[in-house]
Amino acid sequence: MTEAFRYERGTLHCEDLAAPAIAEQTGTPCYVYSRASFLGRFRTIRDAFGPLDALIAYAVKANSNLNLLRLLADEGSGFDVVSGGELARVLDAGGDPKKTTFAGVGKTDDEIRQALTAGIRHLNVESPGELERIDRIARDRGEKARVALRVNPDVDPQTHRYITTGKAENKFGIDLQAAAELARGSGDLAGIELVGLHAHIGSQVGDPAHYVASLQKLLALRDELAGYGVAIRSLNLGGGYKISYEGSEGRPAGDYAAAIAPLLEGKGIELEIEPGRWIAGPSGVLLTRVVEVKRGGEKRFVIVDAAMNDLVRPSLYGSYHAVWPVSAEAGPPDLDGPGNKTESVAVQLSSADVVGPICETGDFLAQDRPFPDVDRGDLVAVFCAGAYGFTMASNYNSRGRPPEVLVDRDGFTVIRRRESYEDLVALERA
Repeated sequence: MTEAFRYERGTLHCEDLAAPAIAEQTGTPCYVYSRASFLGRFRTIRDAFGPLDALIAYAVKANSNLNLLRLLADEGSGFDVVSGGELARVLDAGGDPKKTTFAGVGKTDDEIRQALTAGIRHLNVESPGELERIDRIARDRGEKARVALRVNPDVDPQTHRYITTGKAENKFGIDLQAAAELARGSGDLAGIELVGLHAHIGSQVGDPAHYVASLQKLLALRDELAGYGVAIRSLNLGGGYKISYEGSEGRPAGDYAAAIAPLLEGKGIELEIEPGRWIAGPSGVLLTRVVEVKRGGEKRFVIVDAAMNDLVRPSLYGSYHAVWPVSAEAGPPDLDGPGNKTESVAVQLSSADVVGPICETGDFLAQDRPFPDVDRGDLVAVFCAGAYGFTMASNYNSRGRPPEVLVDRDGFTVIRRRESYEDLVALERA
């Protein structure tokens, strides 16, 4: 549990604000973010990589709310985008296009033009065909497009197969040999300026050694290309730093920076990294309210008003989030911290599935968890929900997406209102 979310006198607080005060005004379900945590974690990773003079390009896909992007833009953050919509959000939030990179395996011609018009730092190229399209579009515009080749380093980060992106069988990037050939030929493309190499090996990567392995392959490729007169000045190691969903498995940002620093000393390389989850994940919770409690055979079901359309990660990935009542003597046993020790309590609790109202058996937030007795109307918090929560939400079962609020000390601002029925059907009306 981050310092921004803690139990005081038996009630969950976000910074200095009691969670029930938020739910009373906004209703549930509701995403709650801590301004102090969001900015604090950005500053922590920026400072950790400061000695390497790295560009911190926040991965917008993790949480793309304009107000949060604006906070980071004001701090001087760069941005990693993967769609025209994300790029538009960054520009709307005041982000610097010269600190913005554009990744993704399926960029359309219109998105390429949008990126060139904005003057972004560079496009990360995922295939030979894409490089040819960028070259053609840039030449038609009478300009050169700055690009980095996304290399697939074939490094297994030992994470969930859905969030592994740097193995040979993944759809992302270009294998090392093909990338070398493509880079050697890029000088013949009048619309291309090759400036860098990019590799992103996945998410929730806990061992810094995997980044060392990836960087070693990028450096070897860079040296090979230098022998052919191709100068690479920028290396992008992606993001994916592991955070703690269960209490102790996260890694400090400094561990990753320290591991790669010796390899970069004296190289004159512009380093880029793309943290998203590491900043946003622990900075948010999802508040939800108990609708019913019922039994099915030996099962106890705690039915809440949040569902897989609000937070799909447990259903999609089998992801673990700590889930616990907002009113409790201490925090959840799987997020133990100062003042939240509950090991002795946990063994006395009966098991429960915390589920939503969606018409899918896969609609759950937690399964077979030690969980206190709760009643209809009680508030429950889903922790570490600031990343890949709202951005992956949908309107399945014609459910409006929840509001998002940003807490600043003892007050909060609604930074996205709850969707109404009219919002749901507005694009369908004749």
